[in-house]
Amino acid sequence: MAGTATLAKKQTKSKKKGRNKMTLALLSMMLPGFIYLLINNYIPMAGLVIAFKRFNYSKGIWGSDWCGFSNFTYLFRTNDALNIVRNTLGYNLTFILLGNLLAVTVAVMLNFLRGNMNKKVYQTLILIPYLISMVVVSYIVYGFLSQDNGFLNSLFVKMGGEKISWYTETKYWPFILVIVNLWKGFGYSSILYYATVIGIDSSLYEAATVDGANRWKQVWHVTLPGLKGTIITMVLLAIGRMFYSDFGLFYQVPMRSGLLSSVTDTIDVFVYKGLTQLNDVGRASAAGFLQSVLGFVLVLTANFIVRKVDEDSALF
Repeated sequence: MAGTATLAKKQTKSKKKGRNKMTLALLSMMLPGFIYLLINNYIPMAGLVIAFKRFNYSKGIWGSDWCGFSNFTYLFRTNDALNIVRNTLGYNLTFILLGNLLAVTVAVMLNFLRGNMNKKVYQTLILIPYLISMVVVSYIVYGFLSQDNGFLNSLFVKMGGEKISWYTETKYWPFILVIVNLWKGFGYSSILYYATVIGIDSSLYEAATVDGANRWKQVWHVTLPGLKGTIITMVLLAIGRMFYSDFGLFYQVPMRSGLLSSVTDTIDVFVYKGLTQLNDVGRASAAGFLQSVLGFVLVLTANFIVRKVDEDSALF
């Protein structure tokens, strides 16, 4: 009996050692990512104190004078406050609605393609714009819209029309910015949705076919319900950045034209211009802090609504 008990203890110790080794291996794999998050995401949070100070380079972050919430009022005291908030929210809402609609449509179309080679070719082609720098995109757009040698103006002249001064006319730019954003970003989102589509159980499509459902009904009753969780997650993540904007899209694509500022200035662009002109780091930091807080509130609110409607689809 004593020998059996000793053997059992040895086996228990051996199992614990094995578990400890496995735990240590997993922790060592996690360590690089944890260090990156700590250095890149958490340590810089100490710099949020700048948002509440009148920053002075000679005094440094901790020596600068406190100014309370006066930096936060900077965004609301200016005459352009309503315009930049309207542009930021309006464009982001449009991007979320049209972007996800286009991405889901393309993902469904990819699923209907026959042949793995065709699918891979189309996936590569639609992903290329996402990989292009916004600086390059701005010159591609300029190649189309240049008043003197732009493709569109040259085409209009050949058709007997007149040239359009694209970079001085504000009425065209809400549409141009939406088109550029959709063209650049839909490929990445489409592949994310497509990854969900191919994971849907094929037996559901087979059952729908047996019941006499055509392709449209299969999409409506099988594919879209299968995509619901992914769509909600993508929308919630996008809502979290509702008060942010793609700086390159709104600053570089319009070629920094001041005549278009009423339709191209967003919070990020406005803060950048203020930072370069006034060199006020405190106000820029306050704007970024405010954007993060408002985005966090929006995510919590949207997730609360989703949880009330369908608890299983909520993020938390």
